[in-house]
Amino acid sequence: MKQYEIDGVPALFVKATGPLRAGLMFRVGRVDEPLPLAGVSHLAEHLALHRHGLMDHHANATVDATTTHFHTSGTAAEVVTYFAKLCTGLIDLPVDRLGVVREILRTEAAGRGGGVNASLPLWRYGAQGYGLVSYAEFGLNQISGDDVRSWVTENFTRDNAVLWVAGDDVPADLRLDLPPGRRRPLPAPTSALPDTPAYYHAPVDGIVMDTVVPNGVAGQLFAALLERALYRELRLESGISYTACADYSSRGDGMATITAYADALREKHTAAVNGFVDTFRQLAKAGIDEQELNAVRTKALQSLAHPEYEASRLPGVAANLLTGQPVPTVDEVSEGLRSVTAADVHTVATEAYANALLQVPYGVPADTIGFTPAPTTSDAAVEGRRHAARSGDGQTLIVADDGVSVTDRSGSALTVRFAECAARLRWPDGASVFLGLDGITVSVEPTLYRVDALDLAALERDVPEGLTVTMPERSPDQIPQPERRGLARRPVRKTEFMILAPITGLLAWALVSLANAWRPEDGEFAEKLLLVLLVAVAVCFVRVFLVGLYRIRFGRW
Repeated sequence: MKQYEIDGVPALFVKATGPLRAGLMFRVGRVDEPLPLAGVSHLAEHLALHRHGLMDHHANATVDATTTHFHTSGTAAEVVTYFAKLCTGLIDLPVDRLGVVREILRTEAAGRGGGVNASLPLWRYGAQGYGLVSYAEFGLNQISGDDVRSWVTENFTRDNAVLWVAGDDVPADLRLDLPPGRRRPLPAPTSALPDTPAYYHAPVDGIVMDTVVPNGVAGQLFAALLERALYRELRLESGISYTACADYSSRGDGMATITAYADALREKHTAAVNGFVDTFRQLAKAGIDEQELNAVRTKALQSLAHPEYEASRLPGVAANLLTGQPVPTVDEVSEGLRSVTAADVHTVATEAYANALLQVPYGVPADTIGFTPAPTTSDAAVEGRRHAARSGDGQTLIVADDGVSVTDRSGSALTVRFAECAARLRWPDGASVFLGLDGITVSVEPTLYRVDALDLAALERDVPEGLTVTMPERSPDQIPQPERRGLARRPVRKTEFMILAPITGLLAWALVSLANAWRPEDGEFAEKLLLVLLVAVAVCFVRVFLVGLYRIRFGRW
């Protein structure tokens, strides 16, 4: 691999067969975008490529957590033209296309799944830095042309870029006409977890875990060992899972994220969680088997001999250069793999277990696995004006000058203080959702709480400027309505009807039987018994009639 510069942009070159491949990577991604501007890099990427039109060679671009990457393959002339037009597009963005591109991206988002691990960053980091990748691109609803231009001017510069090329040679006429700038630093990692290892529940059908370890060969080998162990235990031996895998990715700041996943049928969720955690814990507590380590080490060493290895790692090396991480040669990678010991990997395994965050399906008891529940409520509510829920369910909305809270009968609170607010989403119908930096969310729905216009106006005044995101108008069926208390009791009333109706029939039968058998000489006790049965039948009949009429009215048969 050779390193040099083109027009002030650091460049990497690897000689390779096949069509010329090249990529231009910038150190800006989702972790850098404040929530009110979420999606601005994606908008810039699409606008910059607009002038390319339909291309007869492969070309694409992606925005991930920390980088924006434009890449292509084709003839030398096609690659040169691609980057020339790209640089022109970045310098002179066609912002007149902003409305069209915005709709394209909203359509793309509607058809894109979040993945089984989509919420893990939010729970680990909160609504800031590395946690921002869990959120939708809210900024697409309001980002202006000036916003995109400012973002591109700041981040899409030659000092914040690295070029990589794989092919027979670097075209002599390849130019990168980019303005000067500065290298964007990575955000400092944050934490929304008071303690780890931790867990939380989610509406999923599998088990997902991520953890943070020092970036290096030992971590890569541990991820491979964890995948082997999970596959052996959950698929081959117990037959609980079909897929059991693990992934390793550098965070860019000297740390790396290991993500592991195992699927399971609903009736086997509990067994899957226990098997997953037991397997993970065994690696961390019992040590690393030398034979297993040698197996994953051999596989990793074999990959270095692949003729495409050097070319395939070019994007990763470019990312390392952009984040200031070491760029080892192939020989150095090989030596690192050969020299790592079982003790080195066990150290990583211990740290991985200590930092783990586990996502488990709803309904699975997780209080026995030795993990701490991740926080789902706030420490305290704000002191302010109280507004009861229209449903009468005991929830209360509290609006204060410094924040908002929602409390329930138990005293638990969800609180977002304006000084620690990542964004406020506001709809034309008056609703707002406040997203706290710690990941807590508070919804203010005028249809659900008896909140007055005065406090709704106060939110406009007290929320810091720049945090509000104007959301598109909602259709009537998207606006939540209070659930009447009577409707919430439908299951109870169904049970009451099913029990009371046969009892009423039984009492009526007893009343008729005793009345037919009654004689004047039976005495006063028999008369009182008949009177009691008559009253009981009357009361039960009225109740059964009312409950039955209620259920007919609401179509609950």
